Amino acid sequence: MTGFNFRNGLMMAGALAVLAACNPDAEPSGSEIFAPAEAQSSAEVAAPMSVAQNVESIHEGMLVMDTHLDTPAYFHTPDYDFSVRQTFEQDGTHVDLPRMKEGGLDGGFWVIFTAQGPLDEASYAAARNQAMLRQMSIRELAAKYSDEVELAFTADDAERIAGEGKRVVYQSMENAYPLGTDISLMETFYIGGLRMIAPVHFRDSQFADSATDVSGDSYGGLSPLGEELVRKANELGMVLDGSHASDETVYDMIELSTTPIILSHTGVDGVYDHFRNIPDELLTAIAEDGGVIQINAYGGYLEALEPSAERQQAMADLEERFGGSYYDLDDATREEYMAAREEIDTQYPAPRSTFEKFMEHLLYALDLVGPDHVGMGADWDGGGGVDGMTDITFLPKVTAALLEAGYSEQDIEKFWSGNMLRLLRQAEEARTSELESPDVLN
Repeated sequence: MTGFNFRNGLMMAGALAVLAACNPDAEPSGSEIFAPAEAQSSAEVAAPMSVAQNVESIHEGMLVMDTHLDTPAYFHTPDYDFSVRQTFEQDGTHVDLPRMKEGGLDGGFWVIFTAQGPLDEASYAAARNQAMLRQMSIRELAAKYSDEVELAFTADDAERIAGEGKRVVYQSMENAYPLGTDISLMETFYIGGLRMIAPVHFRDSQFADSATDVSGDSYGGLSPLGEELVRKANELGMVLDGSHASDETVYDMIELSTTPIILSHTGVDGVYDHFRNIPDELLTAIAEDGGVIQINAYGGYLEALEPSAERQQAMADLEERFGGSYYDLDDATREEYMAAREEIDTQYPAPRSTFEKFMEHLLYALDLVGPDHVGMGADWDGGGGVDGMTDITFLPKVTAALLEAGYSEQDIEKFWSGNMLRLLRQAEEARTSELESPDVLN
């Protein structure tokens, strides 16, 4: 979508189009990332709560990865500098190089995100251009900070890059919408480094039904074009991501894919029954197939959050003023909408979930399917973050909580990176394509 500014649009996830459709009274939770410093508790403004020194050492000794980093949305914005330590309280961001070092985050999958738009050729072309520019920005980051970060193309690259003291940059595509109807475009993105792909986002795409599009299923799961996408991903050796997909779509992906699938940033229905969370029987099916769920930290999916009466009224006035769906607004009106929305978020901050609730989702999933099938995809810089874990500097706290819960260091290593690298390695081993990333791009 031409001109879409994701920095301003991070909150759209719960805006007029989707969460309102799921529940007209639901509060858009993505806006929590814009909560001003004064809305945070004094404990949150202070440095992260320390953990025992031995836990810090254990955490630092592990390869710590996250499967859903939306940070590339900031790369071409004027106020963001990857090399400078910033704070959530000051600008709402979660990830930069100094904080990666502080929190022991070695890297992960950096997201090429495109919002869902109309299913027509002009919109496909605009989305394709946006996605290519987003991939280019990720590659530019790796080139600019080549002494500190490096692009990763294979599962084996992670250990090597981290061993050299650099941060690991894999690439994923959240929403395959930019492919239009040309599945061969996956080859172009693969050459540029794409290794994970999700067919759908908040609304039904040309490929699949979305978990949060309640206007009525378009296909009853994957579309015929979506089935082609799954086969092409298997051919290329990409990991398939079922986050945001409807239950029927995920079942179709499991049945059709020759390798296990991942949910790169998802919660569990067993803790909070929400369209974006996954029921026990489906999570069990994913695990039995060898797949993995990466638990997110997006407050609106962790629990029901009740906004203040003032915020509810302000949001109702906003919807009345702009009407319709966020996705159907033109570029200029979107900018106007987001400016008005940010004013509301500043004046009447959205309620936030907690670290304890995040851990409840995490421990529930671990109890249900075991440590071979659970990891972390917190949705950093895409709406994730909770009180008690406002950015990546708090990651040692997760390690501490898992140790306290009785999980072994071996289990926790699987959680942080072992499981997702296993899936990537399985995808590589099953690939049938002879297409390679040219050395000039590596």
